[in-house]
Amino acid sequence: MPSSTRSAVNLQDTVGDGVTAGNAAWTFGGTTPLHFDSHVSKSVPRYKDGHEIILSLSDFFVKPDSICYELGSSTGALTRQLAQRHCASVQWVGIDVEDAMTRQAKALLETSPQQNLSFVTDDILTYDYQKSDLIVAYYTIQFVHPRVRQALFDRIYQSLNWGGAFIMFEKVRGPDARFQDILSNLYVDYKRDQGYTAEEILAKTRSLKGVLEPFSTAGNIDMLSRAGFTDITSIFKHICFEGFFCIK
Repeated sequence: MPSSTRSAVNLQDTVGDGVTAGNAAWTFGGTTPLHFDSHVSKSVPRYKDGHEIILSLSDFFVKPDSICYELGSSTGALTRQLAQRHCASVQWVGIDVEDAMTRQAKALLETSPQQNLSFVTDDILTYDYQKSDLIVAYYTIQFVHPRVRQALFDRIYQSLNWGGAFIMFEKVRGPDARFQDILSNLYVDYKRDQGYTAEEILAKTRSLKGVLEPFSTAGNIDMLSRAGFTDITSIFKHICFEGFFCIK
């Protein structure tokens, strides 16, 4: 097929693990939720280790009457673990803009029902948050368009109770071009080591154009600071992936 025709119909390429996506057209909808957990656990270094860090940190902030949120909860893997870890009186809400993800999260929840956990399809930019003690965004905000990202940080800060925590894991850019080039090459090597082919790696990169917009470490901290956070620290760093821990 000529390249012009291929571009016009935006053919789907495999990006690994049964997931397909077109050029500049990555989506968490469609059939992606069916393969998401296996794909993301291979694509993001130490993905489950990040879950463990968040679970441990939650002990310092979750109280019996707490309301807590996960933003971009996808299939609900982390939210379910958090709900299982804490007492039944804590209210957990997983929010995802993709209805297919919410349906998958609810289906998985049916195998082990938890009365203190709910999943909703909604926009984290406009959701009506109640005052909360813990908000988690696990590789989510990098997909929020930069023009509205500060407004989201502002809403997160305003939604937290005093002394509450915001935990955010993100892919981050290097602080300059040389660092970025080195980090990008290391990440490609990582994906090759996970068994992805060169074609799958390229297809994933092409699909994320204009969809995934990571900021640098300094850029993320600047936005968190503008939202009102003054107590910010890094709790995880591996290649171009970082965890930020903020207390209001």
